[in-house]
Amino acid sequence: MTRPTIVAANWKLNGDLALVSNMSKALSEVELAENVQVILCPSMMHIGVLTTVKNDNFAVGAQNASEQLKGAFTGETSVEMLKEFGVEYVILGHSERRSIYHESSHLVAQKVATALKAGVTPILCIGESEDERASNQTETVLASQLQPVIDEVGIKAFANIVVAYEPVWAIGTGKTASPEMAQETHAFIRKFLSELNADVAQQIALLYGGSVNATNSEELFAQADIDGGLIGGASLKVDEFKVICSKAKG
Repeated sequence: MTRPTIVAANWKLNGDLALVSNMSKALSEVELAENVQVILCPSMMHIGVLTTVKNDNFAVGAQNASEQLKGAFTGETSVEMLKEFGVEYVILGHSERRSIYHESSHLVAQKVATALKAGVTPILCIGESEDERASNQTETVLASQLQPVIDEVGIKAFANIVVAYEPVWAIGTGKTASPEMAQETHAFIRKFLSELNADVAQQIALLYGGSVNATNSEELFAQADIDGGLIGGASLKVDEFKVICSKAKG
């Protein structure tokens, strides 16, 4: 089975109606390689507008969702609500959610389970801090973030999950793991999953995130176990994001 190459844009708390319109139009003009999936994840406010202007060259994702489907949870958004607007993917467990909003790996696992039940594909984010990498704890940290999800949904469910490795020290800092360093970590993630189910491990898409841009994306995407990227700052720049998408080989 050939794994897809996924280029997912995480706009975070950025963007406006002009970006929604301009990016949609720009992506309609990009010639994507076969088996490449582009995903735009705007703010919750802009999802409804984006789904009305989307084209066949990209899917729409959300940046977060509740582990609950309904009830007295002020300010939350359920995956069922997102589905009504055509959302197909949802980013869960991003390091900013873990660090700023104190989301535990257990809560992230619950969110993954809820998304899967609703038929929305989770983009599960994992990653280590600079101190953790410096003290050679990267693999331990990644395993500790993956295991609660495995315990919650089972390894076979990972066939319907995308995993995004984002070293915390490289997010929005301008620093990025070298292609060799990123490949080594992605190979560990695939091996960790393979020990539980080799078939699932071979088909799951593993993305790299952390200051990916038009200059370094092609070399990163060329690594054996890197199946695309979760793009932050560069995804807010229409021309640069077009280049990144066009370099994805599928």
